[in-house]
Amino acid sequence: MLLRLSFGAALLATFSLACSDDETSRIMAQGAKTASAAESPSDGSSHEMSRDNQIHWGPAPPIFPAGAQFAVVQGDPSVAGQIFTVRLRLPNGYVLPPHRHPTDEHVTVLRGTFLLGFGEDFSQRGLAPYPADGFVTAAANMPHFASARGVTEVQVHAIGPFALTYVHPEDDPTKTK
Repeated sequence: MLLRLSFGAALLATFSLACSDDETSRIMAQGAKTASAAESPSDGSSHEMSRDNQIHWGPAPPIFPAGAQFAVVQGDPSVAGQIFTVRLRLPNGYVLPPHRHPTDEHVTVLRGTFLLGFGEDFSQRGLAPYPADGFVTAAANMPHFASARGVTEVQVHAIGPFALTYVHPEDDPTKTK
């Protein structure tokens, strides 16, 4: 019992020291394009982990229907073979028509309810709800569609390049209608 307690105390002390607030012990990851990330070394050895208030939101790329907000958290979604993480903030009732991606997408729901369905035609009945803390993977080239119930924020983690191809070309907001 004493040995287990001592090991547990040592583990706790080590974890506490590792999580202390000095510059050399911060948890590091490639961060969003913020002032602190821009000032960090570019050799990849020290990238500050982004906090939500450091994420720079803007309008989603034009390939998305109007109304969504978008932020790059990690990496560059346009680079082939590079891991990236992005966030999408969707207004209540937002609809993303049937589309596919060339790589698997791993989606974590941060808030709201993300509704996801699989297939080539949008169907309210085909939507499955994923509440906050939900997770789903949309396999490469698998047609799927989505909607939001309430203001919904999702984090998408994948390997680039990010590409979205609509099943029905008329759904593509970049095409002139």
